[in-house]
Amino acid sequence: MSANPILAEALRGGLVESFHRGAMAIVDADGTVHTALGDIDRPIFPRSAVKVLQALPLVASGAADALNLSDEELALACASHGGEPRHVQTAASMLAKAGVDAAALACGAHWPYHEASVRELAARGAQPGALHNNCSGKHAGFVCLGCQLAGGRDVAAFVRGYVQPEHPVMREVTAALQAATGFDLEHAARGTDGCSIPTYAIPLRHLAHAFARVATGIGLSPEHARAARRLREAVARAPQMVAGTGRFDSRVMARLGERVFCKVGAEGVYCAALPEVGLGVALKMDDGNTARAAEVVMAAVIEARLSLVGDDAALMRSLSQVELRNWNGLAVGSLRAAEALREGT
Repeated sequence: MSANPILAEALRGGLVESFHRGAMAIVDADGTVHTALGDIDRPIFPRSAVKVLQALPLVASGAADALNLSDEELALACASHGGEPRHVQTAASMLAKAGVDAAALACGAHWPYHEASVRELAARGAQPGALHNNCSGKHAGFVCLGCQLAGGRDVAAFVRGYVQPEHPVMREVTAALQAATGFDLEHAARGTDGCSIPTYAIPLRHLAHAFARVATGIGLSPEHARAARRLREAVARAPQMVAGTGRFDSRVMARLGERVFCKVGAEGVYCAALPEVGLGVALKMDDGNTARAAEVVMAAVIEARLSLVGDDAALMRSLSQVELRNWNGLAVGSLRAAEALREGT
């Protein structure tokens, strides 16, 4: 098997100090591959990059309307958030609408990603709970879906064990993921994600195709097409809920609005929907590097595929060619998208 191409480079003193290989697919809603860099047919675990696909049943089932979920709440259902107070409060609000509390969440607890929020918790001697987990919004969305599926039964009892593959909630979520990607998940490798739900190994070609479908609605059922549009609109209106202060996804979508839906996943995975050009993007860095490499690559793709001017163009260039500074504030190098990527995109 030949090596995947170099997609991102770190420079110091005018030399490439290190580099990051990976693979990337850009596909339209008909399944036509517009760009293929590296092995786009090797199944990879998309992790949190597919949260918007996992949220489709929340809207398509009627649960979001029945519970009157807000833009902020729907955006949080697609999020890997930083655990800031507004994220925690919004997840709690979703659960309250379903008639349960944080005890219903099965995602586990970890300290917030957002440094100021960590300091605030520590200063008052508090410990993080499940609501601080970066996946609490997604899981709150699962619970809200369970509230709809329960059909009047006790919600807390019905959703217990919802992270198990055979639970009715997870069956709905997996069916939506399979429908969007067109990949047979029944025979795919299955692992357990960081938040305890199943994660399925899917090729980049199929992931990019799914995000092209999210971008356009083409190839989705009418219910899922409406859900995809509703979720994209919600995220564009409440981009800070999807990641948080200073983070790539929130910064890009706050600037570009509905022109881009992008979502990071663990281990160097990134996916994006580009509605105005009808394309989906999926990439995986071989070394699992996210902030250092995958963000630079995704920024370069957005630059190349959208017509950007002014502040929009300036932001994306600053993210695809990042100046590196040391602890004294001196410019010491840069991260940049590799030429192979810019030429191939």
